[in-house]
Amino acid sequence: MTEAQEKGQKLIEASRQGDLAQVESCLRSSADATYQDTSDGSSPLMAAAFQGHAEVVRRLLTAGAPWNAFDRQANCAGDYALAGQHQECVDILLTAGVQAELILGAVERKARAAQPSNSTYLERRVEYLKEGSQLVDEESQGVMMAWEGPLMQAHAKAICSSGGDVLNVGFGLGLVDRAIQSNHPASHTIIEAHPDVLHKMKKDRWEDRPNVRVVHGRWQDVLPQLGQYDGIFFDTFGEDYEDLREFQNQLVKLLRPGGIYSYFNGLSADNAFFHMVSCEVVRCELAAQGLSTTFISLPINVSDPAIWQGILNKYWQLDTYLLPIVQWESSDDESDTVE
Repeated sequence: MTEAQEKGQKLIEASRQGDLAQVESCLRSSADATYQDTSDGSSPLMAAAFQGHAEVVRRLLTAGAPWNAFDRQANCAGDYALAGQHQECVDILLTAGVQAELILGAVERKARAAQPSNSTYLERRVEYLKEGSQLVDEESQGVMMAWEGPLMQAHAKAICSSGGDVLNVGFGLGLVDRAIQSNHPASHTIIEAHPDVLHKMKKDRWEDRPNVRVVHGRWQDVLPQLGQYDGIFFDTFGEDYEDLREFQNQLVKLLRPGGIYSYFNGLSADNAFFHMVSCEVVRCELAAQGLSTTFISLPINVSDPAIWQGILNKYWQLDTYLLPIVQWESSDDESDTVE
């Protein structure tokens, strides 16, 4: 064992014991706060978080310990805090993660390429499989799947609660649009960009429905054709958080007072703690626009391997879906957090 490893192991043990004085001594002796055990990937921050030593967690973060480092089982310090049921440590790590992601997002936006992030997806063929219960691209990546149906019904119920004008961005399997129709909105606008999906919509005569308007193209390109809506849902494929953020910056023009906005919440859906961080980042950025966000917890089980048979990307791996409900704040509103 090298000297650096010995110091790292000593720091892990001090962190596990919650011995802040010993942690300070280790750091003064040049122990690396970013150290991870070579056998299992555990770190001082993970050890402190699992045992609930909040002050040690704070000190390690200030010393440079990364909130988002993984052990060999793909668990981060936040996962350890959740497993140990130490809410104070969860909150400290959540704040650290959100602050880091907000800063990183600002940096990435400055370096963002001009090419649309979904340009590759729009150039690929997509296909409806298993009697229309799956939409996949030519690399067998799942674009949308039938298991999302109950979630789409919940989204549709939320955005159609006023019975007014509704906008959906991204048709996919049409799950949310069929659910919207069952809620009888005053009008129903659908934006879709993929030519194969538009062909399927034409075949299914969506444009012939009396209260439906289908807008062809990327949402970024058709914004001038849109009005204001009482309910808005966003669920595109091949785009990233920066695209979602860019769309949400348009809500000031698109969402009427009293209206409800929601989106498919697939951000960081392979890790529970990262998912929480992503939700809080969205909440913070929407709050800066004067929008209040509540996340409603819905149980979901997609662990059956048969669900993902033939699908390259298992794009959902959690047992709880946090459904976002976003509205303009009023003076009486209180701040909401992830449940």
